[in-house]
Amino acid sequence: MHRYIAELGEKILLGNEINKKEVLTLEKVRGADIYFLSAYASKIREVYQGNRVDLCSIVSARTGGCKENCAFCSQSAHHQTTSKVQVNFDGEDILKRAREAEKAGIHRFDIVTSGRGYSLEDPEFIALLDIFRKLRAETKLQLCACLGVIGVNEAKALREAGVTRYNHNLEAAESFFSQIVSTHSYEERKETLKAVKSAGMEVCCGGIMGMGETFAQRVEFAFILKELGVDSIPLNVLNPIKGTPLEDAKMLSPLEIIRTMAMFRLVLPQTNIRFAGGREVNLRSLQALGLVAGINGMLTGNYLTTEGQGTLEDLEMITDLGLSY
Repeated sequence: MHRYIAELGEKILLGNEINKKEVLTLEKVRGADIYFLSAYASKIREVYQGNRVDLCSIVSARTGGCKENCAFCSQSAHHQTTSKVQVNFDGEDILKRAREAEKAGIHRFDIVTSGRGYSLEDPEFIALLDIFRKLRAETKLQLCACLGVIGVNEAKALREAGVTRYNHNLEAAESFFSQIVSTHSYEERKETLKAVKSAGMEVCCGGIMGMGETFAQRVEFAFILKELGVDSIPLNVLNPIKGTPLEDAKMLSPLEIIRTMAMFRLVLPQTNIRFAGGREVNLRSLQALGLVAGINGMLTGNYLTTEGQGTLEDLEMITDLGLSY
């Protein structure tokens, strides 16, 4: 396998693309060849993305009480979890958090809300636009939003308020999606991505591994994201939450996660691929290997309903690997 990995890696480094059949063969990678695959993914990241790790921090303006039934999510009202409905549209509080993030060296700041989405006339959406304007005026952060389903008009309003990137995850391959969500369709999510692109914002779209999908479905998902031309891919790993349908899901091994991350880098050499939720719980002491397997971005700090390992620890890990931020 190491010769096959080298063949694929060199092909990509020469500026060529690899096809789905070639990538599916990576499911056979085992043992030391996983590290060999990671090394090539790291070199591809270095050549196409450089050594800078793009850092993002999030704040939730609305948490919990969501009417959608995503099987992995602790915020769904369909599940019996400990997540409570919390609302924070305090512009000064969010500005304070943004300034703290900027001072820590973080590049992007994302406001997230639970729920299906917003219309242009929604009072919460109007309040969010005011907050984004304030953040644009008083910080140098790149602003991101994750507000559910939106249309072209809402996307244009966000762009005009200062938002440069919109996050809307497809979560998994289309062939697996119906097993985790039934209250909305895959195509509906794609329509939001199209609206974001048409408004001139960057698209941040990723998903979660470890929900019961096969390696082949992860490959399918990587090629879907490639076809959509997304700008940033957050790779989450399922952190099973008690009270959700996936609370007893079997967790992936750390090396299976590393192999998957490296696969995404080979398929998408020129795309920002970032660590997101679940890495601390699933990778444990091997978190740094993700950054040696092609990852060039990181969601740092706490997540929506779970805690991260901390920004200082993340920055130390980046520096210890000889990378910059």
